[in-house]
Amino acid sequence: MKKEHLLLTAAVLLMWSSCGAKKEKPEKAPTRVKTTLVSSASAGEMQTYVGIIEEREATAVSFTGMGIVKRVLVSEGQSVGRGQLLAEMDDTQARNLLSGAEATMTQATDAYTRMKMLHDSGSLPEAQWIEVQSKVAQTKSQLEVARKNLADCRLVAPVGGVIGHKMIGAGETALPSQAVVNILDVSTVKVKVAVPEDEVSSIATNTTSTIRVDAVDGTFQGGRIEKGVTADALTHTYDIRIHVANSQRKLLPGMVASVRFVASDSQQAQQLSLPVTAVQKTADGSLFVWTVAKDSTAHRTKIAIGRTTGNNVTISDGISTGQRVVTDGYQKLSEGTKVIF
Repeated sequence: MKKEHLLLTAAVLLMWSSCGAKKEKPEKAPTRVKTTLVSSASAGEMQTYVGIIEEREATAVSFTGMGIVKRVLVSEGQSVGRGQLLAEMDDTQARNLLSGAEATMTQATDAYTRMKMLHDSGSLPEAQWIEVQSKVAQTKSQLEVARKNLADCRLVAPVGGVIGHKMIGAGETALPSQAVVNILDVSTVKVKVAVPEDEVSSIATNTTSTIRVDAVDGTFQGGRIEKGVTADALTHTYDIRIHVANSQRKLLPGMVASVRFVASDSQQAQQLSLPVTAVQKTADGSLFVWTVAKDSTAHRTKIAIGRTTGNNVTISDGISTGQRVVTDGYQKLSEGTKVIF
């Protein structure tokens, strides 16, 4: 009996010691997330757009009369100067008309000389003298027209630039005002960009822009901006055109460009931006992000947002420069969760 009592006592002591020696529950491992630091510099960069390069101005050059084109002296892509001969029309008829007008002018001048002698001596009636003067003036006018018709058989460049398209070749019939070639002014080009209506207000005429053109493997600084005032009925976008200096004529119409706008210093100071995916919404509709404190714990922070630009959204209230915000992995977070990044 004494032996059984000792065994029972030992069992009780063993159970007591095992309960007292129970280990504490291990601390939960930190949750891995991706984060970003909020900074004003990130807000300075705006959306990137695709643009098409256009000439600054295109001039269609045509003959003023109808005739057969004898020769075209320029080719597409050729640089031309103002006053340079571009094409010639068959001038046989124009030369014949000019010869007739010159002969008529000679006859009228001779008649004028003889009639003037009679008029000065008082032997010619005044009415007949006026008729002679009118005939000379009329003949002179016809001569000037004939000279111009002959000159118009030569097509010269009214401006300098690059030949864009050649519409008529030798042997074809040119009609009045039908373009033979067009001359493109590419000393300065324009980059045409379609901007959505909810983003166009953020772009001013002096907004800084950077243009990347892979066709020439170059990056260019954008200049003055022209903003369209009529939206496309289908896409609800506005056309804007950015002036770009092109003194070396590397940029040509039709090239594709990547256009990046940069906000002004004042806009950068006032706006912060975050990826849209970092912003969450509660059941009551309020917005928040997960911010990471100095002790690496996550906290739900209410925010107010501005406009959305591409994959980013501007933050108008709730966070400040230097805070760390969770951009991925927030699904596993709760208030005070330890995180690593």
